[in-house]
Order: sequence, then C-alpha cells, then structure tokens
Amino acid sequence: MTDPRPLVIHVVYSFDVGGLENGIVNLLNHMPAEHFRHMVVALTSCAPGFTRRVRRTDVEFVSLHKPAGHGFKLYPVLYRMFRERRPAIVHTRNLAALEMIVPAWFAGVPVRIHGEHGWDNFDREGTNRTYQLVRRLYSVFVSRYVALSRRIESYLHDKVHIGAGRVRRICNGVDARRFAPGKGREPLPESPFNDPSLIVFGAVGRLQAVKGHADLIRAFGALVRRDPEAARGARLAIVGGGPLQAELTALVASEGIVDKVWFAGERNDIPETMRAFDVFVQPSISEGISNTLLEAMASGLPVIATEVGGNPELVDAGRTGLLVPSGDIDGLASAMGRLYHQPDRSAALGRAGRERVLAEFSLDAMVGAYLALYQEMLSGVSAPRELAVQSRKALRRK
Repeated sequence: MTDPRPLVIHVVYSFDVGGLENGIVNLLNHMPAEHFRHMVVALTSCAPGFTRRVRRTDVEFVSLHKPAGHGFKLYPVLYRMFRERRPAIVHTRNLAALEMIVPAWFAGVPVRIHGEHGWDNFDREGTNRTYQLVRRLYSVFVSRYVALSRRIESYLHDKVHIGAGRVRRICNGVDARRFAPGKGREPLPESPFNDPSLIVFGAVGRLQAVKGHADLIRAFGALVRRDPEAARGARLAIVGGGPLQAELTALVASEGIVDKVWFAGERNDIPETMRAFDVFVQPSISEGISNTLLEAMASGLPVIATEVGGNPELVDAGRTGLLVPSGDIDGLASAMGRLYHQPDRSAALGRAGRERVLAEFSLDAMVGAYLALYQEMLSGVSAPRELAVQSRKALRRK
C-alpha cells in the first residue's frame, strides 16, 4: 500500500556528529509522524552510529560517497532518485549541499527549501564574494530559505540579495527535558576529574579548526600558569573527535598541562556529560545558532562563548554567560578565571541561561515552525495544481 504522507528529503554534505546534523535528528525525532515521511541523503556518507540517534524506524538513510570535486557528477543520480521517489519537499542545508537544489528543480520537486546554518572555516564571516555570488546564482532554484540566526538572515538579504519574503528565520531548539541541570556537578564514568573539589571547564564539538579548540587550550594554559589557585583546582574536558586530535594533543603537551586536560573522545551521553561540567566553553571561530551552546544553557551551565555568528543571539552577555572576541586568548583566559573564582555568579548565570532556553529556544517551537513552513509551502503549490486540474476538466467538457 502506498504511504500517503508527503516525503521530505533532507540533503546534507555528511550525516555525522555535528550541530547541523543534530538539529536534523531533533527535527526527525519530534515532528509528528503522521504529517510527513523523511529521508536523509548525505553527499558523502551517513555514519551508522550517528543514524541510530534517529528513533523513528521509517526514516531511510542514503550515502552517495561523493568524490572530490564539483557535485554536478551526482546530478544524474539525484535526478533519478527525485523522479523515482517523488518527494514533496527537498531541503538542502549549507553551501556544500546547495547545488543539489538544481537536480531537484529539473526533477519537478514542487518545494525546494535551502537552510543556511552558518559559515564554514573557509568563509568564517560570510565575506567571500565568490560564495555570495554562488548563492545568488543558485537562488533561482530555491523556493524558500531558512536562516538560523538574525545575522544569517541579514546576510541573505544584504549580501546575497534574497528578498525578505523568501527567507524564514527558524532558530534551533533544544530538548530541555533531556538537557537539564543535575544536583551539582555529577560524576561521569571514565572521567579523571570527578573530584568534587575541582572546577571543570568543558567543551563539546568536533575537533576541527572552525571550533577553535587550539585557542581554548592556549587560554586554559595561560590561566593555570598565572593563577596558582586555578593550577590546583581547574581542569579542562574536551569532548569530540576529529582530524585535529593529534595536533591538539601535542599542543596540550607543549603547554605543559597534560595532567589537567582530558580528551574524552566522541560520546553518546552528552546530557550526562554536560552535568559533569561546572562551566561550558565554546571557543568557535565561526558559528550559526549552536545546538551545543543551547544544550549547555538548558543544562544550567554558565557559558563562555566567542562573539561570532549567532552566539550573541543566544548568550545575553553578563546575564546568562560571558562573550569574548574570537581569537582573544587572553580575554578567554580572563573570562575562565572570573568564573573559576566566582561560583555564586556562575550559578546565577547558569540559572538565567536555562530560563532563557525555556522561554525562547524550546524544541517544540522549532519543530512547530518547520512543520508550519512545510505545510504552508505545500499548500501554496497544491492550490495552483488543483486549479489546473479543474481547468483541464472544464476544457474537456467543452
């Protein structure tokens, strides 16, 4: 029996550990199943371990194993897929997947949505004019844009010249039931820093340049060298895997802080991991609207984040956390030192951060916004189709 639910195909560069991908997981897990079917297509690969985070059993995952170079080599594959599966919506995300909107258009997919989540390491602030031009050229194939922050929304308007009526801002949401404060800092299996007398700074993110872990390590090294009390009681836990693992491990050794830093690797227990931190630090060089930062705030952690991308939209500086300029190692070290020595203030920042998540960044609000967008876009294309059918019938009667 044919499933009557419209199909949404989500096209991404890869489906593996990351904030963008985690947002898709949240959307798939929480959007009511009776409205849409879903399929995830990764231009490279869908990591089996990560796909298991999707709890729905009706979601199909496809890996295309894209070779190096321009993605037009995949156009015939995707064109045939779209013609065969007949999705109602194709939803691409970020520049790496944008060009796949073209075969969707040629295949007659009625709704083609493109989401901009943030900029990559090769275009950290969206200033590259070539990439602006590329986005503008592909815009003729896009039905509607989703911007995950005010800054990205402004970028699409001002730099890519997308009309305001074609852009919808939908911020990420967080599951505040899963990510919730513990009773103080809770011990974490395998952690060498479960001693309750310690203050544990934590970071969660893939070990790649755009996440700024090298700046964090240097800042933490500066903190413990100039502050004898912090040298005794401060520790740093870095959660995540990635291509810079060896380089960052060597940097920790050169900073002389091997006994104070724990590389926890990739973990599937992030809610529990958050509860094993006292302070969350996000040293990113570039960000959109960060799921991980929202998860830390929902967990009741005070946060220190770089003043990039959507971070200032999430962190109310001085009330829910601290913001520092990206690349300011001394400023980051000073912020960590302030929260190390001010536990009462840290606790107040953490409480205020959770309150803000509950009020403004709920998962239900995010899922509802995407559901409304999908339904609105489909109603916009179905009405003309129905009129066309009625017109053809009327002509036959004549």
